[in-house]
Amino acid sequence: MNWQTLTQDNKQYDPDVIARYYRYRPWLAWRRAFSIVWSFARFLFSLKCDEWQNQVEQNKLKRATQLRELLTRLGPTFIKVGQALSTRPDLVRKDFLEELVKLQDQLPPFDNAIAYQTIETELDRSVDEIFMELSPTPVAAASLGQVYRGRLMSGEEVAVKVQRPNLRPLLTLDLYLLRWAAGWLAPWLPLNLGHELTLIVDEFGTKLFEEIDYIHEARNAEKFAYNFRDDPRVKVPAIYWAYTSNSVLTLEWINGFKLTDTKKIRESGLDPEAIIQIGVISSLKQLLEYGFFHADPHPGNLFAMPDGRMAYIDFGMMDQLDETTKETLVDALVHVVNKDYCDLAKDFVKLGFLSPDTDIHPIVPALEKVWGNALGKNVKDFNFKTTTDQFSELMYDYPFRVPAKFALIIRSLVTQEGIALSLNPEFKIVEVGYPYIAKRLLTGESPELRRRLLNVLFKDGKFQWQRLENLIAIARTDSNFDVLPTAQLGLQFLLSDEGKFFRRQLVLALTEDDRLHTAEVQRLWNLVKDDLGPNRLLNVAIGVLTELSKESVATFKS
Repeated sequence: MNWQTLTQDNKQYDPDVIARYYRYRPWLAWRRAFSIVWSFARFLFSLKCDEWQNQVEQNKLKRATQLRELLTRLGPTFIKVGQALSTRPDLVRKDFLEELVKLQDQLPPFDNAIAYQTIETELDRSVDEIFMELSPTPVAAASLGQVYRGRLMSGEEVAVKVQRPNLRPLLTLDLYLLRWAAGWLAPWLPLNLGHELTLIVDEFGTKLFEEIDYIHEARNAEKFAYNFRDDPRVKVPAIYWAYTSNSVLTLEWINGFKLTDTKKIRESGLDPEAIIQIGVISSLKQLLEYGFFHADPHPGNLFAMPDGRMAYIDFGMMDQLDETTKETLVDALVHVVNKDYCDLAKDFVKLGFLSPDTDIHPIVPALEKVWGNALGKNVKDFNFKTTTDQFSELMYDYPFRVPAKFALIIRSLVTQEGIALSLNPEFKIVEVGYPYIAKRLLTGESPELRRRLLNVLFKDGKFQWQRLENLIAIARTDSNFDVLPTAQLGLQFLLSDEGKFFRRQLVLALTEDDRLHTAEVQRLWNLVKDDLGPNRLLNVAIGVLTELSKESVATFKS
């Protein structure tokens, strides 16, 4: 097998094909491995020398620049690692962070003539035939390509993304070495920390290969835009298919500010808190509603627009969750809220964090300790990164593992929390996320969500008045939440055949312990009465009765 066959006939990541290729060319792998190890060894030796000579403070900016240059020199795979670290102000020192941020879109560009030639070869026409204007140099250079600003002959302002030359050979070799290292390290890691380590590398490799296929990226962008078609706060650039190929992507130009540029965001009159809210809610929608999520949300891919919208760009690294996984994630959130740690352990089995034959009984107290500490007395103090750190400690004592797909989800969530922390160091993800989840449960537009709402409201067969109060109170912190449609859906559900069990349970709840629970009902009414005027209530009642009448007629006719 020659290199041309490997790269052209295998556009999808295939670790077996790659391993067969390098098995007969070990000198290529050893040469690259030596280069990587030697580069990091020199850097670490420099850090130790600073400590020995008490020059850490004097040389910190020099070392930060040295690390950025080292990752840049090693190429796209290591730049991706640096990009991930650049979003974690809680993990990386400030001086290193400021340099790593430059890896997002301030990398050295490749030769302009090569980029122009790629455009003409891929699109089969000259640059002058396609563009009225095209910037003579790239406006941004990232790990896998560089971007030019241009204007089509039809007048639309566009971004033209051109892929770096010879990407596939270097990515393939690095992934081969990473997979080899993962297989070698896995048995030496405590307990099962190395479980599926090679699968995580394979997941990363699959996504990288998808990311260097711009046709695939363009399809992802259109799918993402379709999911958010009814959300006026989220912007996705349009794709110009006539000027797009595997190595050239032409899309709508986005005017905006990187999410980490708090100065420009504030100067433009935007509220960083509002931008954070859009980001968190859209992330939850991606995971819990659509199942199609952006797996590389670093600040170079997210922009605040002058009109208050948040724009996503770069859809090369995406992933899809199936319906069962989405439903189980919602279940897990419900069980965390309810502190049902036994059911939470079962959720971890369904999600693949625990094998089906695991005895979950010893694990339940450990989950209670981690999540109990994470939620604490005040749920607003919850921090996702802290919780994942505490959870990772459980892997030393219990047979937890991280499924390959969830490595991307965790990375995505932790990255976005890091971006939010850079906008507001006091940011708490629950303050934004909880109202969304509460609103989703209360609106209950599907049978599955209604079932999950019942799971929240009932515990050991008893109706939990306080939980309903808390859900409504939390949901109302979202300014877009209107309690009236929720009341309408609830009343409609209550009077339907599907609501028979709930009607019976509600009567029992109102009369349990041999007393009428008027005080609980009064508290609920006080909570919502300002939103429910008499005229609105009358309209709701008429609407529900009309719907029920239509259903009855339809049932009778059938």
